[in-house]
Formats: sequence, structure tokens, C-alpha cells
Amino acid sequence: MKLALFDLDGTLLPNDSDHAFGEYMVNVGWVDGDAWRRRNDGFYAQYQAGTLVLADYLDFATAAWRSRPTAEAEAMRARFMQDVIEPVLHPAARELVQGHIDAGDLVAVVTATNEFVTRPIATAFGVEHLLAVELERDEQGRVTGKVHGVPTFREGKVTRVDAWLTDLGRAWQEFDEVVFYSDSTNDLPLLERVSTPVATNPTPALAAIARERGWRILNLFETP
Repeated sequence: MKLALFDLDGTLLPNDSDHAFGEYMVNVGWVDGDAWRRRNDGFYAQYQAGTLVLADYLDFATAAWRSRPTAEAEAMRARFMQDVIEPVLHPAARELVQGHIDAGDLVAVVTATNEFVTRPIATAFGVEHLLAVELERDEQGRVTGKVHGVPTFREGKVTRVDAWLTDLGRAWQEFDEVVFYSDSTNDLPLLERVSTPVATNPTPALAAIARERGWRILNLFETP
């Protein structure tokens, strides 16, 4: 059996679901457009540059919906899936994931985007196991805007995969191969941990590292 791990944004999706969800909040009028968009774009630039402080971004990003009734927020998320995510679910990405599922591999999405945004996306890809940034909730079950536990970000992805495998009663060494698909240098800790790193739709920085180290480079969204 193989273990197949997938980053999400930029890897299985051609866009960034976290940033896109923030933009959607602007479009539906849940936040002040110009001010929110500037901050959302700024945080996204920090992520791309590898300087993002995740706790600051999570507090900002969840503020648009966390005070609203759960049913209202979930209905908006369903609209986001229909309007923004489903149109960009690329056949090549679906086939890649499904190939691992059909082979009987253990498959997980490991993403630095929060669980609220990404759970239905993982489901759309047919993936049961989602390792995402978990949201802290208060005694009433309301999202506080803080991270619960170790975030799946940079080195935290390795820590969370370790803990997840332990919970399953599994271990890295029992798999014939562990493959991780990612587009970003933010994921270097996990790319360096697995036996088969795959730079998938890589940023220029990750593409350069992949070529230097002889890693496979996979471009899912290129048109013939």
C-alpha cells in the first residue's frame, strides 16, 4: 500500500480556496469590499512569500462569517462551492486523486486552509481524510477565530500527519511509498519527509528546487 498526500490550493485546485472564499465574502456583501480585499490580498502575498503569520490570517478570514448562525454560514459555503470551486475542479486533478483511491492507497488532503472552507472540497474529490487547520470553538460551539491544536502549515503538516497516522494505528515505514503532491515551498518540510515528493504546478521557487534535487514535476492544468 502507498500513502498519498495532497496539498490543495494551487495543487489540486488552480486557485487558492482560502483567498477565493474571502473574495466571495466581498462579492456577497458580508464584508466591506475595498478594505477587506486589500487585507485579503496582502495576506495572500505574505503566504506566497513565506512570511504569513497564520494566526493573524485565520482571525481575519473567519471574521466574515463566524458571528453568523451556523446554518447561514454553511448555506453560503454551499453557494461558494457551486459558484467558485466546482467550476475549477479540473479533470486531471480528479483523475490523479481517483487513481490513488482506486489503487487502494491511503489518501489524505493536507492543507493550510481551514476545515470550514476545505471539508466540502475534500469530499468533492472523494477524499475521506482531511488534515486542515482546525478552528477553536467556545463552549457554545462558536468559532473564536483562533487555531485549535497544531496548524497544518509548514512543519505543522509533518506533525499532523504523524499524529493522524498514529490515530489510525499506522506508521510511515509500513508503506511501500509515501508520495506528496504540492505546489509551494511552504510545504518543503513535508516534501522532504516523504519518499516521493512531486512538485505539482510548482511555483518558480519550488520548480527550481525540484530540478536541483531531481524531484518529479507535474503540471496538471496545462492545456495540450
